[in-house]
Amino acid sequence: MSLVKKVIYLYSPSGAVRDRAAFKRGVRRLTELGYDVEVDQDALTRFERFAGDDATRIRAVERAANSGADVALITRGGYGITRVIDRLPYTSIASAIENGTQFVGISDFTALQLALFAQTGARTWAGPALCEGFGVGGVSGEIPDDIMEDCFADLLMGQGEGTGWRQDRNGHILETDFVIEDATLWGGNLTVLASLIGTPYFPDIREGILFLEDVAEHPYRIERMLTQLMRSGVLARQRAIVLGQFSAYKLTSHDSGFGLPKVIGWLRNQLNIPVYTNLPYGHVPTKVLLPFGLKVDLTSTGKDVLLYWGHH
Repeated sequence: MSLVKKVIYLYSPSGAVRDRAAFKRGVRRLTELGYDVEVDQDALTRFERFAGDDATRIRAVERAANSGADVALITRGGYGITRVIDRLPYTSIASAIENGTQFVGISDFTALQLALFAQTGARTWAGPALCEGFGVGGVSGEIPDDIMEDCFADLLMGQGEGTGWRQDRNGHILETDFVIEDATLWGGNLTVLASLIGTPYFPDIREGILFLEDVAEHPYRIERMLTQLMRSGVLARQRAIVLGQFSAYKLTSHDSGFGLPKVIGWLRNQLNIPVYTNLPYGHVPTKVLLPFGLKVDLTSTGKDVLLYWGHH
């Protein structure tokens, strides 16, 4: 860790923080890791289900952009950014990123990432939120995931170069090496991403690598959203699809064997590009940080996949 402490600015652009104990644990954990933590004045504000009314949350994003922090980290996801997506300070956010503030988040944060890239081309990071990432514990006794924390530290120190993982049996498995070079990495939460198709806030990324994850969405809903992406031409314009973790859904007897593996198999049969699985990213403890909008390379052999960007 550098002798100069890195500054983390916490703000709430989406849903209200419902678990204040998790918020406090998250702040404490970041402090224990040696970071200086600055909390936005409205981080714990609540209006209906949101972290303040629309104007309040827009001002929170503006303050995050003007904070000068090393990382602007959302407290939690939920829903709310698409309500104000036409009024966010994109120029200020892009300027902050240019000057060294990294914007990090997950879930509803995907909307800001997509819109910012569409409007300015600025790069952000798919990673944790405060409460679900650093604030776990309480009765469950969990501790923050060490891989997630190491990836977060790598970002702050400018040392992150890539990530590797092993697919499950539903992935695109080749006996020979497969290489993709210089492709734009983008994606995030499938539900949020699909909701922005056809708007000015959905970037037209071609020859990219699209990563996707979701939580508490039944496989038939996942298939329905993937179908929307496919019928709109988004998937065919990519060089690869990388599926992260789709967690916390429940099957019923009505499904009669229809589950996520069937969805993945169906998707692979529809596309002429590789569909990789089991990326360690999503609404799960172990998650890597991924550079949204950065040029990356991907190599795969058998079940093993390597995604790397350090050389760019």
